[in-house]
Amino acid sequence: MFTDKEEFKQTFLKRLEMMYGKRFWESTVLDQYNTLGHMIREYISKHWIQTNERYRAEHKKQVYYLSIEFLLGRLLGSNLMNLGIRDVVEQGLKELGIELAHIEEVEIDAGLGNGGLGRLAACFLDSLASLDLPGHGQGIRYKHGLFDQKIVNGYQVELPEQWLRHGNVWEVKKEDLAVEVNFWGKVECYEQDGRLTFRHYDVEKVMAVPYDMPVIGYDTTTVNTLRLWSAEPAKFPLHKHVMQYKRETEAISEFLYPDDTNDEGKILRLKQQYFLVAASIGSIVRDYRQRYGHLQHFHRHVAIHVNDTHPVLAIPELMRILLDEEGMGWDEAWHITTNTISYTNHTTLSEALEKWPIYIFQPLLPRIYMIVQEINERFCRDLWNRYPGDWKRIEEMAIIAHGLVKMAHLAIVGSYSVNGVAKIHSEILKHREMKLFYEYFPEKFNNKTNGITHRRWLLKANPELSSLITEAIGTEWIKQPEQLIQLKKYATDHAFQEQLEKVKHHHKQQLATYIYEKTGVAVDESSIFDVQVKRLHAYKRQLLNVLHIMHLYNRLKEDEHFDMYPRTFIFGAKASPGYHYAKRIIKLINSVAQKVNSDEQINGRLKVIFLENYRVSLAEKIFPAADVSEQISTASKEASGTGNMKFMMNGAITIGTLDGANIEILERVGHDNMFIFGLTAEEVLHYYANGGYHSYEYYHHDQRIHQVVNQLVNGFFPDAYDHFEPIYDSLLAHNDQYFVLRDFASYADAQQQVGATYKNRQKWLEMSIVNIACSGYFSSDRTIEEYAQDIWNIH
Repeated sequence: MFTDKEEFKQTFLKRLEMMYGKRFWESTVLDQYNTLGHMIREYISKHWIQTNERYRAEHKKQVYYLSIEFLLGRLLGSNLMNLGIRDVVEQGLKELGIELAHIEEVEIDAGLGNGGLGRLAACFLDSLASLDLPGHGQGIRYKHGLFDQKIVNGYQVELPEQWLRHGNVWEVKKEDLAVEVNFWGKVECYEQDGRLTFRHYDVEKVMAVPYDMPVIGYDTTTVNTLRLWSAEPAKFPLHKHVMQYKRETEAISEFLYPDDTNDEGKILRLKQQYFLVAASIGSIVRDYRQRYGHLQHFHRHVAIHVNDTHPVLAIPELMRILLDEEGMGWDEAWHITTNTISYTNHTTLSEALEKWPIYIFQPLLPRIYMIVQEINERFCRDLWNRYPGDWKRIEEMAIIAHGLVKMAHLAIVGSYSVNGVAKIHSEILKHREMKLFYEYFPEKFNNKTNGITHRRWLLKANPELSSLITEAIGTEWIKQPEQLIQLKKYATDHAFQEQLEKVKHHHKQQLATYIYEKTGVAVDESSIFDVQVKRLHAYKRQLLNVLHIMHLYNRLKEDEHFDMYPRTFIFGAKASPGYHYAKRIIKLINSVAQKVNSDEQINGRLKVIFLENYRVSLAEKIFPAADVSEQISTASKEASGTGNMKFMMNGAITIGTLDGANIEILERVGHDNMFIFGLTAEEVLHYYANGGYHSYEYYHHDQRIHQVVNQLVNGFFPDAYDHFEPIYDSLLAHNDQYFVLRDFASYADAQQQVGATYKNRQKWLEMSIVNIACSGYFSSDRTIEEYAQDIWNIH
C-alpha cells in the first residue's frame, strides 16, 4: 500500500470516501489528515502487535517510563519519516493535488507537556523504539493539556488547549484494560492466618481508561507503546452528589499542572500523581501476572523509571500491591520494589522538590500514607544505627518531617538508581542538594547527560541541512549520530560554508514570513536572529536578556555613532498561570517590543519579537533559523537544558553561562566556538552560602544598569503603569536572587563579542559547522543506550 505510489493513491481515495461518505473533491484538509493518519496506524498495526508478542515470547525485560508530561509535538511527519514512506506519500498526494505540508499543518500538537521534562520523555520514547529496546511510556491523557497562550495588550492570557477537539487519530481506546483507582476512605487492620492484613474501604473509585499510541522506531519494525490514562467515573458514591463526583473525577485528567496555590489545587495535583501511578502499575502488574503468575521475580523482568518526583508514589503503590494483594512480607516486598524502581532528578531548586502536607496526603491516600510512614520509620531506624545521636541529620533526611511528606527523599530511599541529567547537575546533587543521601547511598547516584532525538530536531526539522550533511559524509550519521563529527573537516571549506549559509538564510526567510503573518512586524532576514525560547522562569533569566535589549535601545537612541550589527531578538515562552512574576516578565518583553519596533529613529537595527503559544511545531520552525542560542540561566540552577542541544545541532552558536549541559557542550566545541560569560556555579553557591551579594552596588556603579532598572518604574513604559515594580523590587529590595545585575556587564561584553564575530562570516560559519559536528554526542540515542546498559539492564 505504501511502497507503490499508484496503489497508495487508490487506497487513499477509497478510504477517504468510506470514512466520510463524500467524494474526494468535497473533502477538507482535516478529512485528508485523518484518512492518512488512520492508514498509517493500520499500516503499522501488524508490527505493533508483533513487537509486543516478541517481547512476551522472548521474556524480554521491559522498562516503563512514568512521566507526568510527554511533549510529543505533531506525529504525522515524524511517523512518515521513521517508516521511510514520506516520499511515496508526498508524491502520491501531489498527483492528487494535495500538498503534504498543508496536511501536516492541520495536526494539532498533542497537549501533553510544558517544557524540557516532557520533551525529553518524548525523545526518549523515540530512541527506545529506534534502538529496538523494549521500553514504553505511561502518562496522563490530558483533555486540555497546559493552556493555549494568547498575548493580549502584551499580557499572557490562558485559554483551554483544545488539542482533542477533532479526536486523536493516533490513539486506540482500550476500555477492557481499565484500572480502578481508589481515593479517600478508611483502612481496617486485622489479623488473618497469622499475618497482619489491611482492608481499604468506603473508597471513592475512579476508572483509569487507557488510550494506547504507537511509538514508531526509525527504519525498524519495532513499535513500542505510549499508554495515556483518562479519568472516568466508576460506580457513583452514595455520599456524594453525582454531578459533583463526575466533575471531580474528570478534573483529574483535564489539565496539566492545575494551580496548587490552594488546598483544592494541591488535592487535585496529588490525585493526578497517584492516578498515573496506580493505573500504570496496576496495568503493568496485571500483564505480568498473566505471563508469569506470582510477582516474586517481578524486578527481573520489569524496570519502572520515574521521571522527576511526580510519579514517586510508584514506590508505596508497588509496596501496597506486594503486601496487600500478593501477601508478601515487608522485606521481600521492599527488595522487589527497590530493585524495580529508578529515579531521575531534574532540578537543583529546593522549591521544586515536591513536599505534600500530611493533612492533605493522609486522608486522600490513607493506605499509601501508612506505607510511606512505615518506610520512613524503618529508614530513620537505619539512620540511627549508622549515626547514633545525630538527630539533626536524621531530621534532615527523614521522608516525613515537619508535617510534610518529602517526595525526593522517598524517591532516593525507595529506588536503586538516582541520576542527574548533566555532569555538573549530578555533582551538585551529590555534594550539595542531596549530600547526606549521597554519603549514605553512594552506589545509587550516577549521571546521564540528557539528549535529543536528532531524527526530529535535525532530519525532520531541517531537511535541507540534513541533505547537505549527507552529501558531505554519507548517511551513517542518521543511525549513528556521533558520525557527525566527520563534518569537522569541512569547518573551513568555503564551498560547504557557502551551502550552509544558504540553508540558514532559507530558514530565516521562512521564519521572517511566519513572524510577519503572526505579528505584523517585518524583520530583517540578514540580521542576527538571537533566540531565547524555553519555559518562563526567573532562574532562566529572560529578564537579563530583555534588560540588555533595553540597554542596546538606549545606546541606539543616545549615540548616533554606535555601530551595532542589526539584531532580531526572538522570545517564546509560557509562564505558569499562577506564576505572576514570570507573567510580568512576558509583559515587559512585549512592552520593550512595542517601543523598539515602532521607533523609526533606530532604522530597524533592533527588533524584538515575542511568539505566542510556544510549542514543538513552532520550535521546529525556530531552531533551524537561529543564529544565536541564549542559554543564560544562573549557574547551578539549570539541571541540563535540551534547547541548547537543538540549537547547536542546527548550527546556532551558544551564548551562555557555565551551567547544565552548556559545560559539556563547551568541552566538545571549545571556547573558540561558544560565548561564555558570568559567574560559575561554584561562585554562585559561594555567594548563597555567605548571604548573597549587594545588588545595589551594581545598580549605583554601572550607569547602564542604573538606567534600565529605573526605566522599569519611571514611566518609560506608559502602557504598563506600575506593573513592573515587583521586577524592580526583586532586583534591588530583594537583592536579585538570580544574579541578573551581577552578570549584566559580563553578558553585555559577550553580546558585543557576538556582534563583532558575526561580521566575520567565514569565522562564524566555521563555528557553526564545529557545533553541528560535535552535536552527535547529545543525541538521545546515546543517553538511552546508557540508561539501558547502566540502569535498566534491558537489551
